[in-house]
Amino acid sequence: MSYIFVGIGGVIGSILRFIVGQIPFDYDFPLQTLGINIAGSFILGWFTSAIIKKQKLKSEYTAAIGTGMIGSFTTLSTLSLDTVQLLIAGSPVPAISYVVGSAVFGISFAYLGMKIGERKWSKSNA
Repeated sequence: MSYIFVGIGGVIGSILRFIVGQIPFDYDFPLQTLGINIAGSFILGWFTSAIIKKQKLKSEYTAAIGTGMIGSFTTLSTLSLDTVQLLIAGSPVPAISYVVGSAVFGISFAYLGMKIGERKWSKSNA
């Protein structure tokens, strides 16, 4: 049953992300995405400490909101929360490694995926 709740939350989060992403800005900077990531990080941090840890909701609802809605709104929120939890646990080296690794590998694999996609697209259009 939790899967259904996560799916419903995911639909809501992805629609919210789409709506916020449509806000027009005249900058060559992904300001909408930055705003989404910052807001999602704050919301997941707040939600985890204010709701989940105090067990104020059923697990299905926390999964729907945390994993589904906020997770589909932004995955940076999860990276941020995991990093903060590592820091709170007194593990600064793993926290820094996690952030750097996520950024380096995330960007590298995004680039790799784009290049592979471009090559496949170029061959199929030739």
